[in-house]
Amino acid sequence: MAKAIYLDAFSGLSGNMLLGAFLAAGMDEHVLRRELAKLPVMQECELKVSQVKKNGIAATYVDVEVQEEQTAFHDLAHDSHSAHEEHHEHDHHAHQHRAMRDIRAMIEGSSLSDGAKAISLRIFKVLAEAEGHVHGHPADEVTFHEVGAADSIVDICGVAICLDVLGITEVYAGRVNVGSGFVRCAHGTMPVPAPAVAELLKDWPTYAAGAPVELTTPTGAAVVRAFANISLVRPASFRAEAIGYGAGTRDNEGLPNVLRLYLGEMEEQQQPDDSSAEDKYILAANIDDMTPQIYGYLFDKLLAAGALDVWVTPIYMKKNRPAHELSVLVTGAQRATCQQILFRETTTIGLRVTKVDERVECDRRVAQAETKYGTVRVKIAAYEGEIVNVQPEFEDCRACAEAHDVPWKRVREAALREIAFRLGDA
Repeated sequence: MAKAIYLDAFSGLSGNMLLGAFLAAGMDEHVLRRELAKLPVMQECELKVSQVKKNGIAATYVDVEVQEEQTAFHDLAHDSHSAHEEHHEHDHHAHQHRAMRDIRAMIEGSSLSDGAKAISLRIFKVLAEAEGHVHGHPADEVTFHEVGAADSIVDICGVAICLDVLGITEVYAGRVNVGSGFVRCAHGTMPVPAPAVAELLKDWPTYAAGAPVELTTPTGAAVVRAFANISLVRPASFRAEAIGYGAGTRDNEGLPNVLRLYLGEMEEQQQPDDSSAEDKYILAANIDDMTPQIYGYLFDKLLAAGALDVWVTPIYMKKNRPAHELSVLVTGAQRATCQQILFRETTTIGLRVTKVDERVECDRRVAQAETKYGTVRVKIAAYEGEIVNVQPEFEDCRACAEAHDVPWKRVREAALREIAFRLGDA
């Protein structure tokens, strides 16, 4: 059984709503505070937890209160117009702008667990990519305004801590209520959903209900984008152990401003039956942030694990960034092993998997060509009874060439002549 959560975002979701829902569902508040204390930004703020009621529903409200002199725009991760209006008017010039590289350095340099670090960085990565797409900047150069403020960092890292401590491996969410109207933020007045939210949830089922306010924020949308699977209802195998309600800031008309989180277990998803040696798959990933020095090492590791072929194609990604498409041809039996290698050894966080419906192959055999320089193995390929290709093994030719101090091509030609003579083509 896998630990899982299901998010029912009928009134949207945000960072502090997620934290409140986790605490209401059983996350130990003492553990959360202890782990958050490992972040330097906690010197700028204080975590306040209280019990509230929203339209009669008892919920947990979490507020990350930033010290007055540090107060920035109070966080697109806090969920509504009232939150924005309440805090945005303190000091429009005192807020901190943190770049993605700054936040990465802060998290990596902290003493958070490796799991919490990885989850936090994944959420920030999808946020940076969305903000970069909206504003026309590379992800690593994105400067966060609201999301770079201390309270937002605490919200995101707090959610990561909850997922890590509770051992959550499966996240599901249904349709997300994004709200409507307009919201004020660092860039001015924006339509709801805000552009970053729209980008993060562009292929997710969303709707707008209730008063014209912002209900889903970039932080909440980024958690969904980074980890959740779409499930319009709770999966059939999901068994809820607890239900927690996390409160938003404002009191909405009509809708209780809470996020409902189901915490429980579900049967682990069965992997596709990849046991047949006849099944072939192509694993592909676009990579623009990895040193090219690793590719030779990676090729050797994948081929040693049973990959049939590995290749790299130069490509251009968004913003005309040079990148590489890494492709690996595997059998069903070796797919899981090669996928693990790709995730462990490269910077990719996702793979495209294409099943090869048909692979046409020549009949092949290996012959030994005895030359005056030594023995060279030669691959002979035939299609429908006709020999279509004859290729001496490169490494054999090289060894013979080095041993006799002759050009490599001379050994290759000698091997080809020997095979041609034996085949009657000399």
